[in-house]
Amino acid sequence: MPELPEVETVRMGLAKWVTGRTIDTAEVLHPRAIRRHLPGDAHFAAVLADRTILDISRRGKYLWLPLDSGDAIIGHLGMSGQLLTQPADAPDEKHLRVRFTFTDGGPQLRFVDQRTFGGLSVSEGGAELPDEISHIARDPMDPLFDEEAFVARIRGRHTEVKRALLDQTLISGVGNIYADEALWRAKLHGTRPTDQLTRPAVKRLLGHVRDILGEAIVAGGTSFDELYVNVNGESGYFDRSLNAYGRESEPCHRCGAPIRREQFMNRSSFSCPRCQPRPRG
Repeated sequence: MPELPEVETVRMGLAKWVTGRTIDTAEVLHPRAIRRHLPGDAHFAAVLADRTILDISRRGKYLWLPLDSGDAIIGHLGMSGQLLTQPADAPDEKHLRVRFTFTDGGPQLRFVDQRTFGGLSVSEGGAELPDEISHIARDPMDPLFDEEAFVARIRGRHTEVKRALLDQTLISGVGNIYADEALWRAKLHGTRPTDQLTRPAVKRLLGHVRDILGEAIVAGGTSFDELYVNVNGESGYFDRSLNAYGRESEPCHRCGAPIRREQFMNRSSFSCPRCQPRPRG
């Protein structure tokens, strides 16, 4: 699933290509793509017609597009969602779900989603921050992220450190890939209890999270297949810089020990058995 760097890459592309443009039509080609918009596809199209997109914003893994009406379009990419800008005469994609045309006749905005786990909806009055995503914490790249509050909250919980990094009410935007990478850099096993971490240790880990996310944004995110692409259909290349995730049995770049894979919350965790020993007890 796309994490913060992938969604931020899409946000930056959308900001370049659709900010300030006025929607002409919003055509829903698959109802599941707007299943969270309960009034249905006719209402979705009606409330977006003739509305101008003022900006492209992000909270964690969610995008929202503030409109001149005071409403907002909320978007989540799910496992395979893509927001693409395409010339009006470009052939329809096989898994095209929603098409936006604009009054200027320029490139269309298309929501393509093979697995249909992602989706779009309209948040009434949500231009500043949609209520639907207001429970999600700020991410560590946000200038208003409260570092001291995060350190206190994570140390005050009795949970595993990787679970804490994936808790979107504590810190948003971090998923499986970048959690494993930050923990590798911090030399912490994902099952280390958070209430046993010192304050400096949590701050170092947070620094690694920020570094990883920043580097991945520069690289355009991580692409393991053709499902994640930016608005121009291009893949990210941060996978070339991964030290832990997806590298089972390959040598650790730091000590040479073979990277291990362990089951974690119906997914996999990757770590170095030598650099990141499991906690005792």
